[in-house]
Amino acid sequence: MPFKPVILYTDFLLFLLLAGVAAFAFYSLRHEHLRTPWRQVRRRPLAMAALVVLSVYMLVGLLDSLHLRLRADNPAPGVAAGQNHYSPEVLSVLDLLTDTLRRQREKTYSAPFALYGFTKEALEQPDGSQRRDYPRLRYGGAHLSHPQERAGDIARRVFIAALETLASGALLVLLATALFVRRPGEPFAAALARLGRGETDTPWRTILATLGLVLFLVWLLLNLAGHYHVLGTDQVGNDVLYKSLKSIRTGILIGTLTTLIMLPFAVALGVMAGYFRGWVDDVVQYLYTTLSSIPGVLLIAAAILSLDVYMANHPEDFASLVARSDMRLLFLCIILGITSWTTLCRLVRGETFKLREVDYVQAAQALGVRHRNIMRRHLLPNLMHIVLITVVLDFSALVLAEAVLSYIGIGVDPTMDSWGNMINGARLEMARDPMVWWSLGAAFVFMLGLVLSANLFSDAVRDAFDPRLRRR
Repeated sequence: MPFKPVILYTDFLLFLLLAGVAAFAFYSLRHEHLRTPWRQVRRRPLAMAALVVLSVYMLVGLLDSLHLRLRADNPAPGVAAGQNHYSPEVLSVLDLLTDTLRRQREKTYSAPFALYGFTKEALEQPDGSQRRDYPRLRYGGAHLSHPQERAGDIARRVFIAALETLASGALLVLLATALFVRRPGEPFAAALARLGRGETDTPWRTILATLGLVLFLVWLLLNLAGHYHVLGTDQVGNDVLYKSLKSIRTGILIGTLTTLIMLPFAVALGVMAGYFRGWVDDVVQYLYTTLSSIPGVLLIAAAILSLDVYMANHPEDFASLVARSDMRLLFLCIILGITSWTTLCRLVRGETFKLREVDYVQAAQALGVRHRNIMRRHLLPNLMHIVLITVVLDFSALVLAEAVLSYIGIGVDPTMDSWGNMINGARLEMARDPMVWWSLGAAFVFMLGLVLSANLFSDAVRDAFDPRLRRR
């Protein structure tokens, strides 16, 4: 095989979570009480636009979660002829798709779309003398024969990206009209006009407009990123756009895997406390009250430092640097999950107190139905709106928590790309004159896109699933 698949712990858990989301979607399609609120979410233009942006982020995160090792052309000494030998470097599909950005490494800082370095160096002249000046970048704008050609070249590539966006966007509009908008027996032109007026149950006009903007950004980066450092380079010359794209996986994993770890504790203990009451409720209250009394940052710091000591004393347990950083990320998700389940547990416990007194639960108890079946068939379905609302609202907070923890040095591994590490690395450069602002700006923009779209979508989910807002 030309490659050898590599499955990290976080990769397995991410795909397990996706399987759970797919199972929940299938379950929702078969139950009207879940189909109705999701139908309400689908009718909201802002929510669907946010869902498109979230889907793009998720796609990038999934591409970065498919890891592999490429087959080496020159086998290592001692490897038999004909036997496959794979490179020790672990790459992802996203690394292969952005191979140009990954390999185009400069010496140090360079501004966005710059042709010259950010700091002066001693340059040797043809006569053998030296002078201090800004060096020409090795890759940024290397295809230009003269610096004055940069503006025209960028304008030409932007124009090409606009034409490609129009062509691909028109194809998307035609496909959406034919597959989703057109009614049986309706002329195609009438369906297309109805789409343009926004007279569809699903806001396809908003969805296609958001997709058009995403396509324009994609075509723009495809035309520019291979020839310029669109977002500049960092201290060691790495492309900031590449680091920002690689950081998407870290943000998504922090938000999703922490939820996967948190849900079993919160739902199971909350339902048991509210249903059984008595000493069970006392024990659960004691657990989450004690855990809430411990400062979360100190608990996370202690756990991460303990893990660092273990990894330093047992280097043989980690085959590569990627495995080491993946273990720290997984451990961070576990600690965040352990420290963040208490709020949801309180909400589930309080709602279960009310549900256990309703008529159908009382009737099931009188008929001798097992407690396990009552909780599974009568309580959990009526608690899902609280669970779902809390999960989507907590996602944004967890993404921001990773940035804060990495900023103070107890987040993900320093070798792992994350927005928190980008902000941490850029904080000292903000005092330079001129200021190095692009690493911080790129992390802010990418994080804002994910958190804002998640908040907009979660608002729509909350309005649709909250029974009080639905009645109102």
